[in-house]
Amino acid sequence: MLGRRLGRFTDEPGARNLRKCLMPWRLSEQETLEAPGLSVTLAHDFYPEGHQSGLTIVQHGRRVAANGAAMLEPTPGQWSPVPKVGERAVDPAGPELRVRMAYPDEARDRKGFNPIEYPDLRFACEVSVRPEGEALLVRVRPEAPLPEAWRGRVGFALELFPGWLFGRTFQNETGRGGVFPRQASGASAAPLAVGRRLHMAPECAEHRLAVESLEGGPIELWDARVRHNNGWFVLWAPLGQEGLVWRLEPHAVEGWRQEPVIQHSQVGYLPGAAKPVVVELDPADEPLPTVEVLRIGPDGPRKVAEAPTSEWGRFLRFRYLRADLAQVAEPGMYLLRYGDRLSDPFRIGEDAYEGLWRTTVDTFLPVQMCHVRVEENYRVWHGACHLDDARMAPLDLVHLDGYEQGPETLCPYEPGETVPGLDRGGWHDAGDYDLRVESQAHTVHGLALAYERFGLDEDDTTVDQEARLVRLRHPDGVPDVLQQVEHGALLLVGAYRSVGRHFRGIIEPTLKQYVHLGDAATATDNAPSGDDRWVFTQENRGRELDWASALAAAARVLRDLRPGLASECLEAARGLFADGGPGASEAALELWLATGEDAYRRSAEGALEEAERDPMRRGATLARACLALDDAAFRQRARPILEGWAADLAERRARTPYGVPYEPRIWGAGWEVQRFGVRQYWLHAAFPDLAPRESFLAALHFVLGMHPGPNRASFVSGVGARSVIPGYGVNRADGGYIPGGIASGTALIRPDLPELLEWPYLWQQTEYCLGHPTADFVFLAAAAARG
Repeated sequence: MLGRRLGRFTDEPGARNLRKCLMPWRLSEQETLEAPGLSVTLAHDFYPEGHQSGLTIVQHGRRVAANGAAMLEPTPGQWSPVPKVGERAVDPAGPELRVRMAYPDEARDRKGFNPIEYPDLRFACEVSVRPEGEALLVRVRPEAPLPEAWRGRVGFALELFPGWLFGRTFQNETGRGGVFPRQASGASAAPLAVGRRLHMAPECAEHRLAVESLEGGPIELWDARVRHNNGWFVLWAPLGQEGLVWRLEPHAVEGWRQEPVIQHSQVGYLPGAAKPVVVELDPADEPLPTVEVLRIGPDGPRKVAEAPTSEWGRFLRFRYLRADLAQVAEPGMYLLRYGDRLSDPFRIGEDAYEGLWRTTVDTFLPVQMCHVRVEENYRVWHGACHLDDARMAPLDLVHLDGYEQGPETLCPYEPGETVPGLDRGGWHDAGDYDLRVESQAHTVHGLALAYERFGLDEDDTTVDQEARLVRLRHPDGVPDVLQQVEHGALLLVGAYRSVGRHFRGIIEPTLKQYVHLGDAATATDNAPSGDDRWVFTQENRGRELDWASALAAAARVLRDLRPGLASECLEAARGLFADGGPGASEAALELWLATGEDAYRRSAEGALEEAERDPMRRGATLARACLALDDAAFRQRARPILEGWAADLAERRARTPYGVPYEPRIWGAGWEVQRFGVRQYWLHAAFPDLAPRESFLAALHFVLGMHPGPNRASFVSGVGARSVIPGYGVNRADGGYIPGGIASGTALIRPDLPELLEWPYLWQQTEYCLGHPTADFVFLAAAAARG
């Protein structure tokens, strides 16, 4: 059945014959090519290693093809050379989009966050796309002939997202084809199909795509996953001396519109609080006056109320309505209905947020713990790992994932020497296994503040540091949050004890080890040898002060549980803080709270000047200082600064229908929204009239499902009726997830497509990370329940 609207997706054999519409392509103000149901961009995005660059096709609201570019192989991977992309040129008369692509990209060649080794090739071409009737012509024209050694090796690649194609068919012009496989199989030497004309998903109206080679050689369909777990399907053809010309034919369903999406907190709401709901509409839709509220009882859902909708306006590519369920206060389980669309179930109750943080604390954080074995009943998440940590990194090295070592080690240890004290504590940073200083420090700091503020005494986990054993679902009488603070502090104190300073982090010495997917205990041999991870040092005053803040906060909350460790935390915090300096007010505040010493109090009062200069980063510290110092004169001086900050926050909240700013660059915006929420919590706590409670709850609602795009999942895996699964965690190769891991969530495919794909290999959407991303969620969830 087609359902309510003509363009509803269907694969049922009895569906109405869907006719391709006449596609009058137009050039948009954002320099995209638009036709009903279709959008095409060229060089609007700039993240090729994340499948987000070059020529991109959006079909029926879904990104089906991306990264169309001149490449040096048909199955590129994350560290493959990519072209330097110039500025986009636009010919309105065509309309036509053009861009220059060239090798090498000097900014990436053996430098940058993830250095790439480029071959000795100098080559440039122009890539263009323009409409031709209902189709698109893609041209690639070299500026000069390719060197003889590179002929047949340089080509044009267009990547196809596998998630839309699994189980669908492909075929060439002779009818030879097959079914897109769910997993890679065989060797990498042969394409899946070859032809002058290839058809992808011809049986599926919403994903049908044909491509024809008009100039140049035949087109090959490759499965890049045979070489890279995170690869996509790839259309590829080598460039001839004159380049190539392809004709692309993306099918569009006549009259297609985006279905309405009801966006709400997947967890639910408090009875006496605002209960905001957002409805996302196709711009052509006429809004309905109400959202129906259905209470779920023993006999099923029953309508109990109607919430009036109000027009919010346009945002990104959609039209938005808002509603509030404030009149619904009876505890229970609910659904929402807008037209014929139903929401996911959610709860209203006084304890709706109680324990919301527990899955993160009792599962995700333990699974990420390094240097221990982690068990969950029958399951072993990983064995005791990296017991051979760590050797001092080589000098003058630009390494992986942002790690660099300068001309000195900045400590008594020479390159290659084992640094003691680094084989205890810490968490694997994210979907990889390194231990970054910022993620370690921010996790310790955030968890300590959450425990101190909200008394998170729950105990679900056994942590035995001597035995290097962690057992989920087995309480041991110690609050889990404190044991996690202890685990992070063990690494930070151990490092300070050994090197007398902070470090940059600990990471694998080779790319092969870095991309390891499997039990962390198998990443190294757990004995001193050449496979040991490297520890990097650096001069970075900001991170040094972050470390001091974390250890001072840890000293306070560990004082009764682990007095010896707490004493070492405080000693290290004092040493790292030294004489303070610019930006030191937060660390000074933590030290004053830990010691009560006047020198730290005077330094903490520097939050006034820091917040005046940079309210967004330092305003929360000033608000905390107002709470902690309990000084009327100080509050009086702080208030005008915080009033100005509050006005800026209110303006930023008003930019979107969600009551939070949505400003992603590459990664999804969820983590920044959480940070925004935590900062507003402290402002609310110090001056409730400047920031209402709803201001930080809006950040939590965003993370829990009230965010743009058709995928309304909670960003916290396993939390809420619908959540991010699979996730980009260490078990992503199995299509799995780690309960309680917090993804960054919905990213922006430029210029205006919010996207959250169900896919285990898009780190910029579904990776879990330690530091603020984890600690901020725990803090916000606890604030919602107990703040």
